[in-house]
Amino acid sequence: ESERTITIEDTAELQLKQEHVVTLEARAANMEGSGEVSIRDLVKNALRMRPDRIVVGECRGPETLDMLQAMNTGHDGSMTTAHANSPVDMMKRLETMVMTGIEMPVSAIRNQIVAAVDIVVQLNRLSDGSRKVTYVSEITGVDRDTGEVVVEDVFKYQQLQTGGYHTYTGYIPTFLAPMVKKGLVDLDSFF
Repeated sequence: ESERTITIEDTAELQLKQEHVVTLEARAANMEGSGEVSIRDLVKNALRMRPDRIVVGECRGPETLDMLQAMNTGHDGSMTTAHANSPVDMMKRLETMVMTGIEMPVSAIRNQIVAAVDIVVQLNRLSDGSRKVTYVSEITGVDRDTGEVVVEDVFKYQQLQTGGYHTYTGYIPTFLAPMVKKGLVDLDSFF
């Protein structure tokens, strides 16, 4: 309740029911081609507003680098959404989106991603039309051999003809111990 949260969206849709929320909304250029306020502009300006957390409604392009950098400047708990087929594909998509705005070595982009992103929560639309969380995955580093971002699945959704269930993969995430220590997680119910 005491944290300052800034939301940034193309169209303001998030409705956070707490104090200290600042809502920023992008604006398209007018008929003369001026007056545009992009998501990227808003992310940069949000950093001047002393946020504790930044929520970007969706990263689609060059603003991805700004969001990663914001997450790397002490704004833990910040989040964004983006579209990809899986958590592994999301890492590749983040790389591509960063490259749309700046020329930068892929290794540097991957290091930014690993430093900024802790967890990927993947949602998919299932054959029955419902949306389910299909993966909860941890980003653990960059593989020394392949140079790829390492994604470890913690939970996966197993779809059955009559429904489905979440299953624990056996991977123990690095974020678990601090959460247990703070009393945020009960080990009996986590797995």
